[in-house]
Amino acid sequence: MFKKTFTIALAAAAVATASPADVQAQDGDIVAVAQAAGGFETLLAAATAADLVATLQSEGPFTVFAPTDEAFAKIPQAQLQALLEDKEALQKVLLYHVVPGRVAASQVVNLNTAETAAGQNVTILVENGSVKVDNANVVATDIQATNGIIHVIDQVILPEM
Repeated sequence: MFKKTFTIALAAAAVATASPADVQAQDGDIVAVAQAAGGFETLLAAATAADLVATLQSEGPFTVFAPTDEAFAKIPQAQLQALLEDKEALQKVLLYHVVPGRVAASQVVNLNTAETAAGQNVTILVENGSVKVDNANVVATDIQATNGIIHVIDQVILPEM
């Protein structure tokens, strides 16, 4: 499922780089970088519940649009709890945040869509120097991991179920 090729046009452009947890690139895989950064405890708990931690620690490469704990807090508690208890739906939601390949911010801004590991496309919109993935704002970019790259978003994005 992660072996799909992902090609894009290369170009540089400005993308917002405000970081809710002052995220820095770390030496480690995507999971280790998210753990070290802090602010992604709900995402990591969801990845554990969905049995996706080992996948996100594998060779990759992956691009992860990572929602912060504050992004998960925007989901009503009952809805979030139901999602965490439905492994199949949770996997689909989490894989919707993953794009196979290493896609830097300078590449993301040249895309209109990107195919996710869930098999559905996210919509990408660049407007007034800001980038949106579906309805989420990208708030930090290009956080490097040994097996991919993380872009921080301010909302959980949801695929069609």
